[in-house]
Amino acid sequence: MTQTPSRHFDLIVIGTGSGNSLIDESFADKSVAICEKGAFGGTCLNVGCIPTKMFVYAADTAVSVAHSSTYGIDSTLDGVRWPDIVSRVFDRRIDPIASSGEDYRRTRCDNVTVYDGHAAFVGPRTIDTGTGEIITADSVVIAAGARPSIPRIVTDADVAYYTSDDVMRIPELPRSMVIQGSGFIACEFAHVFSALGVEVTVIGRSDVLLKHVDRELAERFTDQAGRRWDVRLGQQITSITATGADRSGVEVTFEDGSTCSGDALLVATGRIPNGDLLGLDTAGVAMDGELVRVDEYGRTTADGVWALGDVSSPYQLKHVANHEQRVVGHNLRHPDDLHAFNHRHVPWAVFTWPQIASVGLTEAEAREAGYDVTVKVQDYGDVAYGWAMEDSLGCCKLIADRTTGLLLGAHIMGAHSPSLIQILIQAMEFEITVPELARRQYWIHPAMAEVVENALLGLDFPDRGF
Repeated sequence: MTQTPSRHFDLIVIGTGSGNSLIDESFADKSVAICEKGAFGGTCLNVGCIPTKMFVYAADTAVSVAHSSTYGIDSTLDGVRWPDIVSRVFDRRIDPIASSGEDYRRTRCDNVTVYDGHAAFVGPRTIDTGTGEIITADSVVIAAGARPSIPRIVTDADVAYYTSDDVMRIPELPRSMVIQGSGFIACEFAHVFSALGVEVTVIGRSDVLLKHVDRELAERFTDQAGRRWDVRLGQQITSITATGADRSGVEVTFEDGSTCSGDALLVATGRIPNGDLLGLDTAGVAMDGELVRVDEYGRTTADGVWALGDVSSPYQLKHVANHEQRVVGHNLRHPDDLHAFNHRHVPWAVFTWPQIASVGLTEAEAREAGYDVTVKVQDYGDVAYGWAMEDSLGCCKLIADRTTGLLLGAHIMGAHSPSLIQILIQAMEFEITVPELARRQYWIHPAMAEVVENALLGLDFPDRGF
């Protein structure tokens, strides 16, 4: 027998990542319920973007020490205080922010009620909060995020493993680590742990690391990664076996009979949207594969139910979730003036070593789409600041349409690439042509941005206009 709802709200929000940011002062006159079974702040704050980059910064510092002799400076890395690194990230930053965010909603927002159980639909706009209370609302926003994906071969093997959700809080650094996965998460953590002294093995099924990156950059990255990590690519895993007295280590066997082993296993094979955990069928909310189905305005297939972020977006990126949160927030307040999502030029970055940033089409995608393509690859080492860094790896690759003069894609690998690419994102969004971007502004000499300027100037157009 279904329990009778105990309370009705104007709005229910499931998830406190970008969903929590949706509840701003414009909702002060609305009754709002927030459902969150975990820590406030969602993936980005607690287990994703922010803490990982704090670890990356420590790893970058360690790499700088290791490479200092290149510049005539002799230095040694005397030790890595892992507990202090963890404490800096979580005790001093992340955990207090998550705790204060929840406290703010509970004690300072009179119109907001917090439910700390696992929320699931039990009917149209009807939520079992997981706390013994069922509630209803005029509108519901699903912002429930995603969780680590664990391959069946791992779960069937009954071995100990970490994911991105818990590996940053391990009590001590292992001597060696096997990382299953070859994408963004795997390569970021491979950088972190290897820089801090862990022997890292990275395994993946594709023939390159970061296979979604422009092929030329992916090959460059894979080549240099193989000099720092034991990289095993292009093979299926046939078995995983626990090793060690406490069974915390693993041995991995591949289809060709070769093996690798480590004192710890990190599974970094992507994240699964949480829509399958929410009882959506009882509410009339349809899914497209693993994603909650939404239209261009963020509406699901159920009246009054919206979705945003990782649970419904093909882009598992915080800046996309924040954009979608702003759009859905506007649409809730202004149902007669709906705004659409803008997913035209979605950029991303991988904070591994070296860093990689990308926006738009790869060269292969641009050619396949039939554009009259011009391409330029400009090496970091060919500009003055690149000389200063003695950089022999970094590069800026641009793809443009010779007919219109517009950029189609930009891909940068090297120091500060997530910042360097911003001007190219802006150019694509506002349709600034390559000649305009290259010559209608100053480029500071000898800043690293000259690698972008020179790449723009190297693109070939019938009427160059430079």
